[in-house]
Amino acid sequence: MLLEPHPLTPFLPANAKVLLLGSFPPPRKRWSMDFFYPNLNNDMWKIMGMIFFNNKNYFLNETCKAFCKDAVAQFVAEKGIALFDTASVVRRLNDNAADKFLEVVEQTNIKSLLDQLPHCTAIAATGQKASEIIAQQFETSEPKIGEKVDFLHDNRKISFYRMPSSSRAYPQKLETKAEVYKKMFDEIF
Repeated sequence: MLLEPHPLTPFLPANAKVLLLGSFPPPRKRWSMDFFYPNLNNDMWKIMGMIFFNNKNYFLNETCKAFCKDAVAQFVAEKGIALFDTASVVRRLNDNAADKFLEVVEQTNIKSLLDQLPHCTAIAATGQKASEIIAQQFETSEPKIGEKVDFLHDNRKISFYRMPSSSRAYPQKLETKAEVYKKMFDEIF
């Protein structure tokens, strides 16, 4: 099996207050846009649409067959949401992005990402593998889903949130996921 480097560069707006970290993108054939959470079967941009615009389809293009990258990128930049993943190089054990089928060959240096985000006070893991890697790198405990733990990074207090996975494989209603994410954003912003 081939090693697969991360296909995107970290999205790190200077005003970022939160860093959302998943595990790794799906295979490119599942992408509807060239940006984070590109799969139409992933609920991340529907969650964001519900929370901030009261419209789960807010980030879909006019055909509803793809997310609109420009609208998504502009929104997260203005809101102060940084994006990347906890794995920089993986080996896919199956042809998908399910955590259980990703062998992490090289973890992302999350401390280095935080060092580039001077206003960031929170990290949010959007899945189990991401949560495990964050906890390991910062030598802290993993919060329960929907909760947070705090730790210090270079004398800066960081809140580490464990969010429900935005994957549809995670058996939770979109509205329930959105409520958990809204609670986190209300605390951060």
